[in-house]
Amino acid sequence: MRSNEARRAAVLGSPIAHSLSPVLHRAAYAELGLDHWSYDRFEVDEAGLPGFVEGLDSTWAGLSLTMPLKRAIMPMLDGISDTAASVEAVNTVVLTEDGRRLGDNTDIPGMVAALRERGVEKVETAAVLGAGATASSALAALAEICTGPVTAYVRSEVRADEMRGWGERLGVDVRIADWLAADEALRAPLVIATTPAGTTDSLAHSVPTSPGTLFDVLYEPWPTALASRWAGAGAGADVVSGLDLLVHQAALQVEQMTGLDAPLAVMRAAGEAALSAR
Repeated sequence: MRSNEARRAAVLGSPIAHSLSPVLHRAAYAELGLDHWSYDRFEVDEAGLPGFVEGLDSTWAGLSLTMPLKRAIMPMLDGISDTAASVEAVNTVVLTEDGRRLGDNTDIPGMVAALRERGVEKVETAAVLGAGATASSALAALAEICTGPVTAYVRSEVRADEMRGWGERLGVDVRIADWLAADEALRAPLVIATTPAGTTDSLAHSVPTSPGTLFDVLYEPWPTALASRWAGAGAGADVVSGLDLLVHQAALQVEQMTGLDAPLAVMRAAGEAALSAR
């Protein structure tokens, strides 16, 4: 790791203007004394990705990728981790000193780490709200911590088939339920909400009196109506936020790109400050 040389990293995606990644990575660099490192954001779509990647020189240490690039980047890489391959999504590219581009997915271990931080290491069952790209990462994380079935609440048969397919691929016993019955999901010991803002608001009134853990992957706006009601449900009710996920996956990226231990608390504080200022 060439910490005394000028190195570059960035997050790519479209849209990208509101990404918190620069705040988190820059806070880490400052704490680690990496004064010559920079981290930026670039608006890049699938059409522009090949040209951007080909233009990277030896000063680049790595890339963070968000939608819609997590799958598009894969043909441009020299190697992909088993974790990234399991969900066909790369959110991290490390550029090695010998010129290779190595892809990984830190969302999945980031989810596991965020849950572990709240004391959730094993659950017998779980529920997933939604069936998009984040839901497949949630299933991959649950493959590590859930010993029994996972019920996915979806809106269409197409989504149901997709979740069944991911379950078979990841070794997770996925059961399918209709979104109209999503209030039943809230009784699971672990609920992972992967849906866009506003989607779960109508479920807030159905939070049970003694809920388990809610992992809501959103971080803006925060808290969601569901997270707010959940947090107020009393002892034992715990909420893991999208910021927790973002910080943990970014910390793993920092460690891969710099070779140094990421300052998790500093990164979280920077993220919280940036969100409160918006």
